[in-house]
Amino acid sequence: MTRGTKIVWILWIVVGLTLMTAFATFPAGLDRLALRQVVRACVADFKLTGAPFPCLNVDLSAGEERGHIVLRPPLRHDLILAPTRRIVGIEDSFLQSPEAPNYFDAAWGARSFLEGADGQTPEHDAVALVVNSAVVRDQDQLHIHVGCLLPSARRALAAAAPTVPIGEWAPIGAVVPHQMFWGTRIQRADLSDVEPFRLAAEALADKVRERRVLTIMMAGVRVEGDDEFLILASYAGAPGAWRPVRAEDLVGPNCPARTRLAG
Repeated sequence: MTRGTKIVWILWIVVGLTLMTAFATFPAGLDRLALRQVVRACVADFKLTGAPFPCLNVDLSAGEERGHIVLRPPLRHDLILAPTRRIVGIEDSFLQSPEAPNYFDAAWGARSFLEGADGQTPEHDAVALVVNSAVVRDQDQLHIHVGCLLPSARRALAAAAPTVPIGEWAPIGAVVPHQMFWGTRIQRADLSDVEPFRLAAEALADKVRERRVLTIMMAGVRVEGDDEFLILASYAGAPGAWRPVRAEDLVGPNCPARTRLAG
């Protein structure tokens, strides 16, 4: 065995041990940095072998400080996208910076890893992206949940979408029972040049003192046959809310079969 081969094997062992520890603690939230360990292991494996394992994808095309991974966590029903840069969560000031990568756009692209009941990528208006507040998250590494809307949430958003103002924020009805949301509509079919972190923080600036209490969601909707988006935001302690909203209230384990041909 050559010296180079030995180094590769040692690195593989280190990566493997890191993953065993992280995956053992991740589902239960026992280690709030377990996701960060998995991110680092995926990046290390990608650099070493060119494979993203155990992640589904590692994108370092713009450098590690601007990259991201896509992962299906153990015992979870959705996907998550996490930056390869160390970002604690929604409250990080870097996310308000013009230099911040468009993580929501990357997360929307990751929906290709979702699979509906018919084996196809779910339709535009079946998918949502959610970032939990610091109040309810169990990992201190920013991550965006990528999943399919619960049927009740999908119906509520479909009904509300035509009345949501474009470019302005307004209260939205009961997307989730006993929760309060504010939202705005984006008339486009992609998220390039859309900055949900900044837009939501600015829209609710008069209601929250700390961004850490915010929950942000991007949901695909169809209005008069066109694919569009809603940006929705809520916060811990919102009027009428029984408890802080979380990703599990909005996205579920099952993606429906397509009802329209893929474009």
